[in-house]
Amino acid sequence: MTKALLVEDDPKLSRLIAQFLEQHGFNVAQAYRGDQAVEAFRRQDPAITILDLMLPGRDGLQVCRDLRAFSSAPILMLTAREDDLDQILGLESGADDYVIKPVEPRVLLARVRALLRRHSQPDEPPERLEFGPLSIDRRTRAVVHAGSEVDLTTMEFEMLWALASQAGQVLTRDDLLNAVRGIEFNGLDRSVDVCVSKLRRKLDDDPRDPARIKTVWGKGYLFSPKAHEGGDA
Repeated sequence: MTKALLVEDDPKLSRLIAQFLEQHGFNVAQAYRGDQAVEAFRRQDPAITILDLMLPGRDGLQVCRDLRAFSSAPILMLTAREDDLDQILGLESGADDYVIKPVEPRVLLARVRALLRRHSQPDEPPERLEFGPLSIDRRTRAVVHAGSEVDLTTMEFEMLWALASQAGQVLTRDDLLNAVRGIEFNGLDRSVDVCVSKLRRKLDDDPRDPARIKTVWGKGYLFSPKAHEGGDA
């Protein structure tokens, strides 16, 4: 069951909302004061928080800011007023959505489910990467270094993208061949090493002491973002 935290100072309304959500697959913890909300959140670790705007002890806006200081879990704000300012303040405090009282249970359920769907969707992978003077655009397959376009073959581009998109992480030859060709490294194929050597040359990386694309002996290669940005490798 999906955990939810409901922070509502009206016990009757809180009980009705909790019962309705529990009928639809949620495990609902309840708190009735704003100054109890953060402790309840840490204890329950809910997937979503439903937070009343007007609370004793600590108002909903401050509670929302407190939660956002350490959690990105979705927050749905309940407000008794249709005042645009309340809604704006709630969203600016970190709430993801709001529902105006009196609460229509099915509307609330739909909003809760929508927020959980949005939150569970993985972020779209970036189409452009930038490291100081180096930019790599996956859509146009353009690579620019220090103001000049770098001419790369298809394999060189795919290998650079694989390395740069996981900057700071060691990628094995198997990882790189899978990313570029969809095949496994057989221990004899030297195409990865040859391709990396060409990339170093085209990106002005010293082949005797490479800093931009490092060799991690016995493991593979690592793209160093700091080296491209001019910092220590």
